[in-house]
Amino acid sequence: MQTAVTGYLFLAILALSLVAFYVGRSTANRFVAAHGAEVHSRPLYHGAFAAVWVGLPALILVVLWLLSQDGVIDRLILASLPSSLTEGASTSQLSLYLSEIKNVASGRIFSEPSPEIRAAAERYQRWHAIAGWAMVVVALSVSTIALYLARVRMAPKFRARQNFERALDIIMITSAVVAILVTIGIIVSLTYEALQFFMLVPPQEFFFGLNWEPQIAIREDQVAGTGAFGAVPVFTGTLLIAAIALIVAVPIGLLSALYLVEFASERFRGIVKPILEILAGVPTVVYGFFAILTVAPAIREAGSLIGLSISPNSALAAGGVMGIMILPFISSLSDDALRAVPQSMRDGSFALGATRAETITRVLLPAALPGIVGGVLLAASRAIGETMIVVMAAGLTATLTANPLDGVTTVTVQIVTLLIGDTSFDNPKTLSAFALGLVLFVSTLCLNVLALRIVRRYREKYE
Repeated sequence: MQTAVTGYLFLAILALSLVAFYVGRSTANRFVAAHGAEVHSRPLYHGAFAAVWVGLPALILVVLWLLSQDGVIDRLILASLPSSLTEGASTSQLSLYLSEIKNVASGRIFSEPSPEIRAAAERYQRWHAIAGWAMVVVALSVSTIALYLARVRMAPKFRARQNFERALDIIMITSAVVAILVTIGIIVSLTYEALQFFMLVPPQEFFFGLNWEPQIAIREDQVAGTGAFGAVPVFTGTLLIAAIALIVAVPIGLLSALYLVEFASERFRGIVKPILEILAGVPTVVYGFFAILTVAPAIREAGSLIGLSISPNSALAAGGVMGIMILPFISSLSDDALRAVPQSMRDGSFALGATRAETITRVLLPAALPGIVGGVLLAASRAIGETMIVVMAAGLTATLTANPLDGVTTVTVQIVTLLIGDTSFDNPKTLSAFALGLVLFVSTLCLNVLALRIVRRYREKYE
């Protein structure tokens, strides 16, 4: 119910914004008809100003309302419970009461609730409905008032363009600030939980240990190992699969880019390049199915023909399919880098008597090398962060090996495995996922920063 009301409210705000655009543009057209060149801004800017003035405050109000509504209602529900339930109750017990109330309110009843809980669930539903309709009334009222104020402000000398551009500046600055705050939040949360892990497990054991077996006893009656958190096998498996993927993708991507730039006709290029880039839009789970159903059995059969014992889940199968996945990144970025090399450099090489092969190897590739390296680094960061292909094709066992025919695991797979099921964030097993995540975040961030710096230096040189 709440989701439907919110969706219709967003559509209503969009409709009011379109009405405001029409009203603003029509008003400005009348100004143009009456005053001609004396009108400061074009009718389009008057309409855009009115639309932003009407839609933006209402959208901000709805977002803030939705962010705070659940917390306010939860506190009111807990305050409305009888003192016989809340007196002396711990925070976890109050959370259980609240969870049960929400389950009953949504119809997920696993056992007969008490009369107090059922009454609280009815209040929860009623207050949520009231809050939803109150949000609709307030948001539409704000939009209507904003439409009236925008219409009143319009005049022949009104600087609609400057006001509209100022609103766009505020939107872009706010978006940039939100992105920065989200990044800071990710870093802070990962760092805090990782520090909690390193208080339980020495850093030297994590970074230099050779045995990764994070299974420990979480409850007193549970039988499990003591846990080993040496992450070297996990890091080795990640690097092995990423290396195999790059060995597959870099030659194919670079050679395909060279062919499309230097040898292919424009018609052939216009057909092949979009088809090649479609690979970037294929879901990774599809690549995983392809790896486990087609590539892995083919590798095992080929190995049996020559007497090799190959694991059912091998790093070679996962890395090879991952190389196909990152192929469009390398091909597309290498294509852009090669096409950005000035034609005068090619003509100069030919004028000095160089062949086409010599021009490619001694002029074109060195000139485009920064852009190509940037594309390879971006593809490497994509390969390091891939999860689904490795889960399906490489396995879950952390094996310290450099043999691509053995099964290995990666950082992302271990993070998923550690956080599946009921988790308690007070034991080394769960907290180790945050330590792995922090290492993965720092690694991919460094690769992305390095790639962007290389590409930026390249663009400054040739644009």
